[in-house]
Amino acid sequence: MRKLSLIIIVITLAACGSSNSKMSKDKFVVENLTNYDAEDLAETFPEANIQEDTGMFEEGTVERAYTVMYPDTPDELHITWKSEEREEIFDIRFSEKGKWKSAKGVEIGTSYEALNQLNEKQISFYGFGWDYGGAVMWNDGKFEKSNLRVFLSPEVEVADKFYGDRIIKASEEEINNLNLKVSTIMLMN
Repeated sequence: MRKLSLIIIVITLAACGSSNSKMSKDKFVVENLTNYDAEDLAETFPEANIQEDTGMFEEGTVERAYTVMYPDTPDELHITWKSEEREEIFDIRFSEKGKWKSAKGVEIGTSYEALNQLNEKQISFYGFGWDYGGAVMWNDGKFEKSNLRVFLSPEVEVADKFYGDRIIKASEEEINNLNLKVSTIMLMN
């Protein structure tokens, strides 16, 4: 009888563990979504009020299908797809301090200093005021070969010298005075 009970328990645990093999323990880690298609998202996140459409991306040069999960909430997440069939994710992005996070330890609100520590090398960033404003360059640090892209925003008013499509050159004091925080996280697939 004990052997039969043990076999039933093992089979039950195996079945429960395989119900969604794409999902790890934390379903709000964006890296966990990279192998999902639209159907997987709907099954795993039935409460997400998923909305789908197409739109222009990459500075208005490319039309892509997209999905918005948890619209108009702190957990809002945008997914763009490689095709209209929504079978393979192109990228995932979010910019609200909700449940979503990166497996790398980067979250919305992560400071410039903490980002440097996580990257294990000094980062640089682009100027503000354009589509890719605040984009971070990993400079051969720990995240260089990752698909993680982050964007910084200042928490203070900034001088004109911090605007534009160029890598910002400034003193450590000037950068610290900007009080930079991660404002958008994007995962390329």
